[in-house]
Amino acid sequence: MAKMKVGVVGATGMVGQRFLTILENHPYFEVTALAASARSAGKTYAEAVGDRWKLKNPMPEKYRDMVVIDANDIDKMAELVSFVFCAVDMKKDEIKALEEAYARHEIPVVSNNSANRWTPDVPMVIPEINDAHLEVIAAQRKRLGTKRGFIAVKPNCSIQSYVPALTPLLKYKPTEIVATTYQAISGAGKTFKEWPEMIDNVIPYIGGEEEKSEQEPLRVWGHVENGEIVKADAPKITTQCIRVPVTDGHTAAVFVKFENKPTKEEILKAWAEFSGKPQQLGLPSAPAQFVTYFEEDNRPQAALDRDIYGGMGVTVGRLREDIIYDYKFVGLSHNTLRGAAGGAVLIAELLYKEGYFD
Repeated sequence: MAKMKVGVVGATGMVGQRFLTILENHPYFEVTALAASARSAGKTYAEAVGDRWKLKNPMPEKYRDMVVIDANDIDKMAELVSFVFCAVDMKKDEIKALEEAYARHEIPVVSNNSANRWTPDVPMVIPEINDAHLEVIAAQRKRLGTKRGFIAVKPNCSIQSYVPALTPLLKYKPTEIVATTYQAISGAGKTFKEWPEMIDNVIPYIGGEEEKSEQEPLRVWGHVENGEIVKADAPKITTQCIRVPVTDGHTAAVFVKFENKPTKEEILKAWAEFSGKPQQLGLPSAPAQFVTYFEEDNRPQAALDRDIYGGMGVTVGRLREDIIYDYKFVGLSHNTLRGAAGGAVLIAELLYKEGYFD
């Protein structure tokens, strides 16, 4: 079966680079176009990236000599691709306009950006959790006047270190959640070479991150009503987001209070049994086990556990009762795989299997 032709918009940045390493040998998708800013347009991909390749994996040879297209040349992109991944570094209003322009050109957009996360008829999806939100695409297409074009987005990378662990516990009605995230420097698109001041340092502030971390879980846990996503009104979530000297992997320290307090055994069972549509469909990027619990007191660790199931699994540890809240635990997810490019690819695989690209 012929693979679908896909473009990566924002291909020269760290997340764009991660997209290309994931898609190099993908069974469903073939990258046929790379797009970036006007200053990169017309150069080969290797020339456009120069010495800014940020991943441990080498640049895939198949992309080195591809000529980069101006991201705003949507007519050209439409000749080459069936849909695009978007990971551009622009102002939010510019990103929103660009993604909508692609959609109106009948090019579906799977976005890593935050610009459309709160657009009422744009689904913001963690595929194992809220795949049902994809049904809002029909209303979005009606608004845009498209037959094929639409936008789907992935949520903030940091919430995926704790939302997957909390989701199977919603049946016990959590009322209050405190989450402190310890976020890797790749979440800022940086390496230690570019950001030496992060070595031996902790920065207790990441602009805009705490609002996202408190509100986006409620949208993921919301529902579709009258062609829009309506966010959940509970539980209450408060967060602190801290930048730490780690290359990849966001860690969360979580405290939770329940209306109906489960036993520790019930929580562990809920985690062990938690799966979703990606596992049911056997999607290529889906982890066999969505949430993996470690019994060891010193796990999960970013260096040891962020790459579980190709970086697409979520790990949890240190579950214990608390003297103020009911329970506390630690979660970990790979921020540029599960949290960014890999999560977007998993959304695209689900859209592909569910017929949204037809």
